[in-house]
Amino acid sequence: MNLMRRALLGTFWALIGWRPASAKEAGSDSGKQTMQAEASSVTPRHVLCFLGRDPDLSRLSDAASQAIRDFATGFSIDEDYSQAELDDRMSRSFDVCWDRVEPDAWDPADEKAVADHRSVLYVLGPSMTQAETVTVSMLALRLVERLIGAGAVAVKGESAGIAHGLDRWRELVRQGAEAQKSADRLAEQRICRLAFAKRPLSARGYLESVGFHLAGLPDVYVPDTEGSERQIVAIMDAVADEIAEQGLESTLKARRASLSFNSTYEVDEYKFNPYGIVRLGG
Repeated sequence: MNLMRRALLGTFWALIGWRPASAKEAGSDSGKQTMQAEASSVTPRHVLCFLGRDPDLSRLSDAASQAIRDFATGFSIDEDYSQAELDDRMSRSFDVCWDRVEPDAWDPADEKAVADHRSVLYVLGPSMTQAETVTVSMLALRLVERLIGAGAVAVKGESAGIAHGLDRWRELVRQGAEAQKSADRLAEQRICRLAFAKRPLSARGYLESVGFHLAGLPDVYVPDTEGSERQIVAIMDAVADEIAEQGLESTLKARRASLSFNSTYEVDEYKFNPYGIVRLGG
């Protein structure tokens, strides 16, 4: 299925509250091995959505094209789904995708900008190996900065269904630049995760993250009995930091967690995490 079609279908599913189930159950060792083998062939990609205030795509598309020439190697404008007119699904889509973890992640002015937009630009990132994810995701963050400077009024990461207000995007850009300046790779990875992943979402007795693969990490599922949503988000983030700092096997052992590839997303969906799911609580 076309990448942009998968992205837009994913947004539609989120709007109607339906999520696809995996076609395979990992109930046997052979099933687990098959799913892991299929996962290893998947390479994540960014899909970025930019809204403009004018019914003219040239300002944003020209800025994106220049950014691609300047630094965002491998990124490309999606000509099929970008449009120089309002998309009346955007208000509902952004409402589903707004980050509800960071305080003041968006405000009424951001909501109004979405409602009043008059053009939509989609930019596709290149396929990423795990070793490339942080580097490419930092380029995606710089691309966000460039297009906000060119007049984008709202920005959403379609690959995990996450949106921030412009001030929050600017803050993430600033933090990313500081991490790069100090050559702090762990900080870069954390900022990429905060920028482009969504958490928490509900999943069969767990709260889950979606999109940690865009920072080269497995997603984290925490039993919903472990506390409030904010407490569980703190656990998710702590586990992700531990994997980045101490390694996966060490974290699994210390947390008494398991690694699973039995995802609620199919392997050809952009939200599928090829690095697996760390499940706490067994």
